[in-house]
Amino acid sequence: MKKLVFKMVLCSFLAYLPVQANAWGLLGHRIVAQIAESYLSKKAKKEIYKILGNESLAMVSNWPDFIKSDSTKKYLDPWHYVNLSPGLSYDSVKHFLETATHDNIYNKINLLVSELYNKNLTPEQKQFNLKFLIHLIGDLHQPMHVGRPDDRGGNSVKVKWFAASSNLHRVWDEDLIEFQQLSYTEYAKAINFSTKEQRETLKAKSLADWVFSSYQVAGEIYADISEPDQKLYYAYNYKYLNVLNRQLLEGGIHLANVLNEIFG
Repeated sequence: MKKLVFKMVLCSFLAYLPVQANAWGLLGHRIVAQIAESYLSKKAKKEIYKILGNESLAMVSNWPDFIKSDSTKKYLDPWHYVNLSPGLSYDSVKHFLETATHDNIYNKINLLVSELYNKNLTPEQKQFNLKFLIHLIGDLHQPMHVGRPDDRGGNSVKVKWFAASSNLHRVWDEDLIEFQQLSYTEYAKAINFSTKEQRETLKAKSLADWVFSSYQVAGEIYADISEPDQKLYYAYNYKYLNVLNRQLLEGGIHLANVLNEIFG
């Protein structure tokens, strides 16, 4: 039975592998990166800025989306997500992540981390890997990037955001965040509150745990959509704002933990 479930998940994943939208808009990625920067050790900051120069984590966080305009970089698109069928257990998700051979956000984050430990990389390779790692850890905390394969992570789920046509993926990429009417620095400052105990708890979680957490949030989001072109208004913002803020905050803390381990 477990083998059958795994095969069904794998087939669904492969069928929709080439197509996915961006995760978090410009603001979302910058918020995650700005929060991460606040938790970096002095040594990690020093090593990171040897690689990035005068660019902050926030300013490089969207670079992997910007380069999508280059047709020669299309092979990188699957790095940004992993789609999973609904109703899977943690063990099923973990097994899939550990055995899938096609590019996805899980195995590429693992690859980027392992390569950044290599002291012999060229400056160009270090920059590429670091920028992508910053971006992908942000992507992973946007729940629709662990969405379903049959609707391309919510891209095919049409909704109305107030009076405007949108889709479920875009609502979580941009609409909810932009509705708060804050700059990325204001937003980061407004939500960046965590205790040492909370940060230690997050530090103990594995990459598979991060994926499953976003997967569970995605399941809740899907369950709230009951009809085509469903209208999402103030009540949706009220219901999900704390979830959104938690995902952004945890993304920033997780990113800082990874960077501190590599460079600190």
